[in-house]
Amino acid sequence: MSMNNSPNVFLDPNANRFQVNIINESHDSNEASQEDVGSDPPHYEETSFTEEAHNRLRISYRPGKRELYDNFLQNGEKTEASLHPCDTHNKMYYLQTFGHNTMDPVPKIDYYRNTGSVSGNKLNRPSLLEIHEQLAKNIAVSTGSVERLANGESTAGEETAASKEEEKKTGLVKFGWVKGVLVRCMLNIWGVMLFIRLSWIVGQAGIGTKNQSNVFHKMITVSIFFFSSLIARNGNISLGVIIILLATMVTSITGLSTSAIATNGFVRGGLGIIVIALSVVVTTLTGISMSAICTNGVVRGGGAYYLISRSLGPEFGGSIGLIFAFANAVAVAMYVVGFAETVVELLKESDSIMVDESNDIRIIGTITVVCLLGISVAGMEWEAKAQVILLIVLLIAIANFFIGTVIPTNNEKKARGFFNYQASIFAENFGPDFRSGEGFFSVFAIFFPAATGILAGANISGDLEDPQGAIPKGTMLAILITTVAYIAVAVCAASCVVRDATGNINDTVIPGMSCNGSSACNLGYDFSRCRSQPCDYGLMNNFQVMSMVSGFGPLITAGIFSATLSSALASLVSAPKVFQALCKDNVYKGLHFFAKGYGKNNEPIRGYVLTFVIAMAFILIAQLNTIAPIISNFFLASYALINFSCFHASYAKSPGWRPAFRYYNMWISLFGALLCCGVMFVINWWAALITYVIELFLYIYVTYKKPEVNWGSSTQALCYIKALDSALALTTVEDHVKNFRPQCIALTGAPMIRPALLDITHTFTKNNGLCICCEVYTGPRKLCVKEMNSGMAKKQAWLTKNKRKAFYAAVAADSFRDGVKSLLQASGLGRMKPNTLVIGFKKDWRNAAVTQVENYVGVIHDAFDFELGTIIVRISQGFDISQVLQVQEELEKLEQERLALEATIKENEFEEEKSGICGFFRKARKLNITKHEMKNESTINTVQSMHMGEFNQKLLEASTQFKKKQGKGTIDIWWLFDDGGLTILIPYILTIRKKWKNCKLRIFTGGKVNRIEEEKLVMASLLSKFRIKFADINIICDINMKPNKESWKFFEEMIEPYRLRESCKDITTAEKLKRETPWKITDAELEAFKEKSYRQVRLNELLQEHSRAANLIVLSLPVARKGVVSDYLYMAWLEILSKNLPPVLMVRGNHKNVLTFYS
Repeated sequence: MSMNNSPNVFLDPNANRFQVNIINESHDSNEASQEDVGSDPPHYEETSFTEEAHNRLRISYRPGKRELYDNFLQNGEKTEASLHPCDTHNKMYYLQTFGHNTMDPVPKIDYYRNTGSVSGNKLNRPSLLEIHEQLAKNIAVSTGSVERLANGESTAGEETAASKEEEKKTGLVKFGWVKGVLVRCMLNIWGVMLFIRLSWIVGQAGIGTKNQSNVFHKMITVSIFFFSSLIARNGNISLGVIIILLATMVTSITGLSTSAIATNGFVRGGLGIIVIALSVVVTTLTGISMSAICTNGVVRGGGAYYLISRSLGPEFGGSIGLIFAFANAVAVAMYVVGFAETVVELLKESDSIMVDESNDIRIIGTITVVCLLGISVAGMEWEAKAQVILLIVLLIAIANFFIGTVIPTNNEKKARGFFNYQASIFAENFGPDFRSGEGFFSVFAIFFPAATGILAGANISGDLEDPQGAIPKGTMLAILITTVAYIAVAVCAASCVVRDATGNINDTVIPGMSCNGSSACNLGYDFSRCRSQPCDYGLMNNFQVMSMVSGFGPLITAGIFSATLSSALASLVSAPKVFQALCKDNVYKGLHFFAKGYGKNNEPIRGYVLTFVIAMAFILIAQLNTIAPIISNFFLASYALINFSCFHASYAKSPGWRPAFRYYNMWISLFGALLCCGVMFVINWWAALITYVIELFLYIYVTYKKPEVNWGSSTQALCYIKALDSALALTTVEDHVKNFRPQCIALTGAPMIRPALLDITHTFTKNNGLCICCEVYTGPRKLCVKEMNSGMAKKQAWLTKNKRKAFYAAVAADSFRDGVKSLLQASGLGRMKPNTLVIGFKKDWRNAAVTQVENYVGVIHDAFDFELGTIIVRISQGFDISQVLQVQEELEKLEQERLALEATIKENEFEEEKSGICGFFRKARKLNITKHEMKNESTINTVQSMHMGEFNQKLLEASTQFKKKQGKGTIDIWWLFDDGGLTILIPYILTIRKKWKNCKLRIFTGGKVNRIEEEKLVMASLLSKFRIKFADINIICDINMKPNKESWKFFEEMIEPYRLRESCKDITTAEKLKRETPWKITDAELEAFKEKSYRQVRLNELLQEHSRAANLIVLSLPVARKGVVSDYLYMAWLEILSKNLPPVLMVRGNHKNVLTFYS
C-alpha cells in the first residue's frame, strides 16, 4: 500500500504523533492542493507497500511555500504551539528525525559551536558508534543519554531564549557596523593630523607632480583593472567602495597636474598627495586582508591580536599583540598632546600661559587623560555616546573649514597668508619645500598615524553584534570617506594659504617692487623677510591654519578638540581590550593578572590603569612630532602581519580558509606586507630594527614556552602542506645507503607502560629517524575499538609532554601476531616507513600460554619475512611497570580523597563556628575522630608506600636507566655475523648521543687461533673505512667449543618441560603426542641443532667472562629457520644467550647494506 500524501491523512483527528501536518497548519489545505495542481514539476519517488509507511511523516514544501517551513523552524528553534515531529532533543531515547525512530539529528549550528561559546551552548550530536551499533528495543527513557546529547541542559530553542534573556538582564552592550565600526574608524582617522598637521605636511611636501602623478596614475589604473577583474569574475559589486576610492585618487592627482601646467607654465615636484595616497594604499590593502580574515569565522574580542593569532598562531599573535597594545597606549599620548597643543595656542593668544609651553602641554595632557580614563571606566555605553557627539562636532568643524575657504578674507587673514582660492598660490604650493631637515619619509612618518584608525572598529570586535559583516563594511567605507576628506582639505589649504606669512598687516608691497614670482607679492603682500628670519604664520609655521581659514574659528577649535579627544578615547579603549584578550589567552603567564574584567561588559579596568600609566609617560615628552614616528613603526608592523596572515592562510590552502569576503588576492596581501616592511625601514631604519628585534624576542619566547592552545592556524596548515610535499618528494628519490637511518616500530604497548623500551629506541631515532610506538588490542572487537579510539590522543599527548619524538599507533586484531603483522605492513608513509622492529624480550615465556609464545616468535618471523631489521632488548628487571603505575594511581586517588575530606571538615567547622557551646563540644569530638581517622589513613598510606617502594624500587630504577647519563664505560659489540652493518651502526649512533658519549666501543668477533692479528687488522681496516671509532678489538677463537657441564645442564633443565621425548615412547604414542603438542621440542630437532645450542650456551659463558661490566651489550641475533626450529627452542636460545647480563640488544639487520665506505 503506497503512502497517501493527501491532506486528509495529515488532518485525521486520530493521527498519531508522526501524522501531524505541520506545514499546512492554520492554512486551507484544499486551496493549497488546488494551487499546486498543474504547477509543480513531477515528483519521482519510491513506493512503499508496507504498513510502516502510514507511521512516517513526509514533510515537503512546494515552490513558493518555503516561507511556511521557515516560519516553523526559525534558526532551529520551536515556534509557538508547534510540536515538531523532527525534534531531536525531546525526552526520549530514540530521537525523532523526519518522523523516523532514529538518533540521527538534523544539521544544527549548535553542534558546531566551541565549548563555552558566548553566543549559544554547544550541543553534542550522537557519536558514530551510537548510530552504527545495534540498539536494544523498548529501552526506557534514558535521562543520562538525553542529557549527554543536549549537553546536560535544555533544547536549542530554550538555550537561545535563555541566552537572550541573560543578555537583556545583564544589559550587555553590542554595536552595529555604523556605531561600532564606521563612526570609530572615521573619528580615529580624523585625528589630530587633520586639523593641526595636514597644512604643515602640505607646506613641506606640496601637492603633486606630473611625472610622479602619471606613475601613480598607472599604478592605480593597474589596481582598478585588477579589482575590476575580480568583480567581473565573482559577479558582484561589493568592491565599489575600493574602486571609487582608487578612482578618486587618480582623478585628483591628474587634476592637480593639469592645474599646475595651466597656471605655472612648468612642473615642479610635489608629494603631499603622494603622502596621503601611500598611506591609503597601505591601509586599503590592510583593510582588504583584514576583511578576508574577519569573514572567515566568528570574530571575538582582541582586534588585530585576535585576527593575527587565530590566523598565524600564538607565536606571531602573542608577539604582535603586546606591540600593538603598546602602540595604542602611545597613540593616546599622541592625541592628547595634539589636544594640549591647541589649548596652549589659545592660552598663548590670550596671554594666559601658566608656566611655559612645554610644561603647559604636560599639565593639560595629564588632566585630559585623567578625564578620558573616567569616561572609559564608566563603560562602553558611555564611551559610545561620547563618540557620536564628538563625530557630530567634527563634521560641523570640517564643513566650517570648507565654508571658510569661500568667505571673502580680510586684511588680518591676508597678513597671515590666507587669500581665498588663488591659482598662483596653488601653483606655488604645488612643489615640495622641505625644511629643517625634513624629507618625504619623515613627513610621511608624521602623517601615517592618522591612517592607523582603520583598526578602531576591529579592536572592539568583542563588542560588535556581527563582527564578520561590520568590520569589512565599516572599515572600507571609513577609508573612502576620510581619504576624500583628507585630499579635499589638503587641496583647499594649498590653494588658499601661502607657505610663509608675517602676520603684520603693514607688510604690503611697495610700488615698483619686483615680486620674483611670489604669489603673496602678486596679491599685494611682502613676506620676503621670512626667508631670512622665522615667521609665525603660513602653512609652514602655523599649526592652526584651519582655524584661521574657517568661517567661525571656535568651531575648528571644537573640531580639534573633538578629533583629538575621540581618537584618544578610541585608543584608550582599544589598548586595554587588545591587552585583555592577549592576557586571557594566557600566552604570557605573568600577565594573566590583567585578564580580569569587571561589570556587565567585562571591562578591563586593570588594563585601563596600565594604559594610563604608559600614556602619561609619553605625554611628558610633550612633542607631537617626536611621539608620532614612534608608533608609526609599531602600527606598520601590525599591518604587515595582518597582510601576511591573509597571504599565509591563502597560501596554506586549508579547506577551513573560506572567507565570505571574496575580493582579495594573496599576492596583493603579500605585496601589502612587503610594502609595510619597506616603509618601516624608510621612515626610520633603526626604529624598524628595534621593532623587529622586540617582535623576534617575543616570538622566540612564546615558541619556547609553547602555550597550550590550538586555534587551527595557517601555520599548522602550511606545516602539513610542507610535510606532505616533502613526503611526496621523498617517494621520487631512490634510497641510498649513505642516507640510511633506523626507522623503528617499537612494540611498547602504551608508551607509559614500557618507558625503558621507548627510551632506548628513542636514543638512536631522536632527530635521526622515525619512531612509532605501537600497541595491539586483542579481545572483543567492540570494546577494543572503543578503548583504542579513546586512548589515541591521550597517549600521543604523553609522548609530546615527555618530549619523545615519536608517533603512537594502535590496531585492534584477533591476535597479537595479526595486529603486529598489520602494523609492519601498513605503518609509515612513502619513504618514511619502518625498517627496524624493536621488541622487548618476553621474560615470562616459560609461564605464558603456548599461543602467546607462538605469537611472539611469529612476530620475529614476520619481521624477517617483510625484510625488516630486528632488535630484541632485554634488561634484568623487565620493561612492564603497569603494576607500579596502578599503585601510584591508587595512592593519588587516596590523596585526593584525603584532601577533599579535609576541605569538607574545614567547611563544616566554619559553619559551626557560631553554634554555641554545644557546637564547640561537637567540634572538639569531630576533631578527635578526624585526627584518629587521618592517623589511621596516614599509617595505611605509609605502609602501602613502603610496600610499593620495597617491591618495585628496582623496577622503577630499571625503567629509567636509559634516561640517565651513562658514565665512563663501554658498549661491547659482539659482531658475530655480517647482517649489513646494523649491528655496528646502532651502537655508533648511541655514542654520538649526549648520554652515551662517554662510552667507548669494544668490538668482539670470531676468528681462528692462528690468525688473531690478521683478523684484528682486517676488522680495524673495515671499521676505519666506515669511519667508526673504537677502543679495542677482540678476536674470540673458542666460540665453537663445548660449554661447561653446569651451563649445559642448566640449558637442558630449562627446556625439559617443553621436550616431547618421543624416542622414549612407542611410535603410536609418539605420533599422538606430536599431533596433540606440535609445539614441543622433539629429540630429532634437538639433535639436529645441538651444535647451535652449544654455541648459544658457550656465547653466554664468553659474555659473562668479557662483558659482565659493560654498560650495554650489542649482540648478533641468532636466526631460527621458519618451520624447522620450534618456538620454545628458539626462546631457550634467546634466554640462555642473554641471561644474567647487563642490558642486551640482540640485533639482526635485513642483510642489506646500511654502511658504506664510498663518498
